[in-house]
Amino acid sequence: MHAVEKLKQIRSTWLDNVSERLAQGEVVRENFLGQLNLFFDLLLSSIEGDDPTRMEPLLTEWADASTGVEIDQFYKSNLLPLVNKIFETTNQVASNHLPAVDAIEVIGACFSVYVHAVQHISSQEKQLSVAHTIDKLEQAKTALGRVEKSKSDFISVAAHELKTPLTLIEGYASMLSEMLPKGDGNVQSGLYLKGIADGTHRLREIVDDMIDVTIIDNNLLTLNYQPVWLNQTLSFVRRELLSSIVQRRINLVIKPFPGSDEMLLADAERLYQAFRNVISNAIKYTPDGGTVTVDGRMLSGFVETTITDTGIGIEPEDQGRIFEKFGRLGSVALHSSGKTKFKGGGPGLGLPITKGIIEAHGGSIWVESDGYDEAKLPGSVFHILLPFRKPSSDDKVAKMFDL
Repeated sequence: MHAVEKLKQIRSTWLDNVSERLAQGEVVRENFLGQLNLFFDLLLSSIEGDDPTRMEPLLTEWADASTGVEIDQFYKSNLLPLVNKIFETTNQVASNHLPAVDAIEVIGACFSVYVHAVQHISSQEKQLSVAHTIDKLEQAKTALGRVEKSKSDFISVAAHELKTPLTLIEGYASMLSEMLPKGDGNVQSGLYLKGIADGTHRLREIVDDMIDVTIIDNNLLTLNYQPVWLNQTLSFVRRELLSSIVQRRINLVIKPFPGSDEMLLADAERLYQAFRNVISNAIKYTPDGGTVTVDGRMLSGFVETTITDTGIGIEPEDQGRIFEKFGRLGSVALHSSGKTKFKGGGPGLGLPITKGIIEAHGGSIWVESDGYDEAKLPGSVFHILLPFRKPSSDDKVAKMFDL
């Protein structure tokens, strides 16, 4: 083919010009010269055989050579600009060193090879980019897994290490309280000891939460199923939170709803813990004088309980985050330190523990809110869905539960 012969005539000039344009330094140009010679041979073969696919193996090798010394030193972004420069230089060399008619023929013959090369490179780089992104995501996932495991390990170790000194403080405080003579002169000392007792009690609750979240994270939560009535559980929660309700002037309304007075199988203690966490959370983020309403309904095979508050609400993007460990919202500095005060502080473990308990029962929990606003108080609605498991009608099983 005439174009092939004309290309062979400018080979030496083409090699000099392309290597000069793409590389800096004689050593680098010499290293790259072998690749350029191979490229030129394949270019000739593609034109001669009218088969532009003959360039593909070399282009694929270059695309894969992200760590290759030659390609990486010549063009560190991607392959397409490199090939563009090669073909631009080819056109310039042909125009400058061949008669116009021959130059046009050579450029035209190279054009079809160039178009196919661009398409192939784009496809290869897209695949490599996707593979690279997937690899990076896998690395990030692995790293996050390690961080999460480290976090869980730290929580577990910290909780168990805190239990021993905490028990000692509680024990010595109790002994001091018993040794303290009764009388008006010891009122101040009694207040100090009560402060210690209250502080250690709060700390023990946090330690217990840390242990619970570790158990849930490691899928070690075991449930002790027994007959449970939701209305009784909610009544017990109200009784425990009564002082907070009175102090904050919160109107806690627990409505009788279908399914709340029916017996179902669940872990009574864990279910109580879950409802206490959600209701106390609703109280915490409802301003003084607000209302928290507990209601529900029966669904097919499930009983749904809703806890609705007139509080500050939750932004849509945060409604999943609050169920993550330490997923407290807002600035820590703006939270009060009291457990029952408005926006009272806490480690952010209550709702994650609740989620773990509800899901261990085969249920689910989620929240709905129009957003966060401390002035308009849009409130939040927590939904707790529990499977309606009834005790077996078998007499032996019923006897086990004293039914």
